[in-house]
Amino acid sequence: MSKINIKQHIPNTITCLNLVCGCFSIMSSLNGNLTFAAIWIVMAAIFDFCDGLSARMLKVTSAIGKELDSLSDVVSFGVAPTMIVYKWLTTCYLQLPPAIQVSFVSHLKYLVFLVPALSAVRLARFNIDTKQTENFIGMPTPANALFLGFIPAASERVSLFHNYWVVLVFALFFAILLVSPINMISLKFKNFQFTRMNIARYLLLLVGIILFIIFRLGAFPLIILGYLLISIFYHTLTNLDVL
Repeated sequence: MSKINIKQHIPNTITCLNLVCGCFSIMSSLNGNLTFAAIWIVMAAIFDFCDGLSARMLKVTSAIGKELDSLSDVVSFGVAPTMIVYKWLTTCYLQLPPAIQVSFVSHLKYLVFLVPALSAVRLARFNIDTKQTENFIGMPTPANALFLGFIPAASERVSLFHNYWVVLVFALFFAILLVSPINMISLKFKNFQFTRMNIARYLLLLVGIILFIIFRLGAFPLIILGYLLISIFYHTLTNLDVL
């Protein structure tokens, strides 16, 4: 009788917890609780980080692990944040002037379902791309999910996020960023020395902490915007041999 290697199943179990959190997020959105929906995405992101970490620590790999991870990410970081934005756009639509509340404008919110579609494309590319070991090409799906998922929370402090058109444009812009050729910084530290890449990572962490202290849960969209700007600035200077 073959011996069951429990250790080998731990990373995939954690990945499944990521998927379950994504499902809870979707359920919370359907129930109208967008704050809990966003928090479930954070939980999914934590499990998404831990599954890879546990696989490296336990030195176990499986053929199914990479595929399972991407399938879970499509749900947790593609479908779940889209549901939050869709519900939020429905709320923002009701605040438009009555003259603008016509079917054409109302139906524009369905464009946000480009997010899960392009998330799936981005994840499929990542699985076969050997160039994304040090940096990401395109916005990572967890970062995109945190930006979109916490727009309702950020609207309490940033009034622009109450605007139907602004939220719609941001959602579509970030959907395109998923499959864009823009180089994005990876936050995975291989060491903690003050290398050029690590300095950019430390700067992002510092900005994130400051914004979180000021804006609490509403800080996530601002942090992701900072992540985008720092990544563009860093890679621009690197290409110009300034750094």
